[in-house]
Amino acid sequence: MSFNYEEDFNRINFREKPEKYRVGRGEQGVLMVEPYKSEILPYWRFKTPDIARESSGQIYELFLEYKKQKDFVGMDMARKFLQMGYTRSRRYANYKGGKKYDKDGNVNERQINEEKAESARIFEEKWIKAREDETYLSWKKDHQQKYG
Repeated sequence: MSFNYEEDFNRINFREKPEKYRVGRGEQGVLMVEPYKSEILPYWRFKTPDIARESSGQIYELFLEYKKQKDFVGMDMARKFLQMGYTRSRRYANYKGGKKYDKDGNVNERQINEEKAESARIFEEKWIKAREDETYLSWKKDHQQKYG
C-alpha cells in the first residue's frame, strides 16, 4: 500500500497510531506526519556546508534517539528529512535560486554552485547511514508487512 494522502493528517498523532503510517516512496509525507514534522523541521537547514553539517548531525541524532525509543515512524521521518536535505540542496546546487524551470516550463541551464553541492554531499552521507541502518531496515520490513 502506498502513502495515503487521503488521511486526515491534522487529526492523527502518528506516535500514538503508528499503524496509520505508510512508508511511501522517497520523501512522501515528510511535511504532513506529526508530531515528527514539528520535532525535526526546526533543525532542517542547508544554506552553507557548516549549517548543513550541524543540521544533518542533529537530524541524524534524532534518528538514533527514535531508534533508542523503538520508534520506527520517527526513524523513517528523520531519514526522509535527511533525504530531503540532500535533494533540496542538490537542486540549489544545480540551479540558481533552486529554480529548475523557467516561467514557460522549460528546464533552466545548470549552474553548479559548489557550496550547495558540498551541503548536498554532507546530507547524503547521513541519509545513506540512516537508510542502510540494519535496525531501520528490519523495522521497515516489519512495519510494511504489518501495515502495508
